[in-house]
Amino acid sequence: MNRSLVVGLAITLLVAAMALLSFVWTPYDATAIDIPAKLLGPTAAHWLGTDHFGRDILSMIMVGSRNSIAVALVAVGIGAGIGIPLGLLAAMRGGWLDEMLMRLQDLVFAFPALITAIMITAISGPGAFNAIVAIGIFNIPVFARVARGAALSVWSRQFILAARALGKSESRIITDHVLPNITDLLTVQITIQFALGILAEAGLSYLGLGAPPPDPSWGRMLFEAQTMIGLAPHMALFPGLAIVVTVLGLNLLGDGLRDVLDPKR
Repeated sequence: MNRSLVVGLAITLLVAAMALLSFVWTPYDATAIDIPAKLLGPTAAHWLGTDHFGRDILSMIMVGSRNSIAVALVAVGIGAGIGIPLGLLAAMRGGWLDEMLMRLQDLVFAFPALITAIMITAISGPGAFNAIVAIGIFNIPVFARVARGAALSVWSRQFILAARALGKSESRIITDHVLPNITDLLTVQITIQFALGILAEAGLSYLGLGAPPPDPSWGRMLFEAQTMIGLAPHMALFPGLAIVVTVLGLNLLGDGLRDVLDPKR
């Protein structure tokens, strides 16, 4: 039994279950302000304490988890949905098309997700949609490079030559032979980029470029906690732990999938 896979999958499922549960139940309204109960430490009434507005931190973390997961999931979907076909096309055609696509990807890499989000925000204002677009655009060249590199190694194999000799079209070869042989690598890359998407969303929210208030966000919770770190360290501790545990779980899941899906292992 692969321990990394089991532990990573357990953590990931726990975070996903918490996000799903937040749609139907949270201990308190995550946006409800209760000034008399502000800055309380963990108690029986508030398991993780309250913030400077008296909001329940556990409820905010639960609701924030679904925002972080949704942003990262859609952004990774955009990156994979556009990047993988581009990488496969570059590997299949080669020549000037391959060179042009790779240089365009280098251009995108020159503008990290944070810079892209700042530019988009300057035009249309902050919001979760802008965070999704910024992270998604940055993920496109990542998936394109991974798909291209893996596909190039498959195109040189003997069974591809046999498929061509049988008269199969290039598009049919990709769907029947290339994609099945690189799915394991792409699956691992998706889990890695999902973890990075969680971090990116938290970073953008910390800078005020993510979901706008009053929607809870792990990154904005950390931003609001920095001025209260001396009075209420739990305000920063628990959102920080939520980010660390979620990213750790996804990385362990990716490592476990790599070990299980890699035929050399």
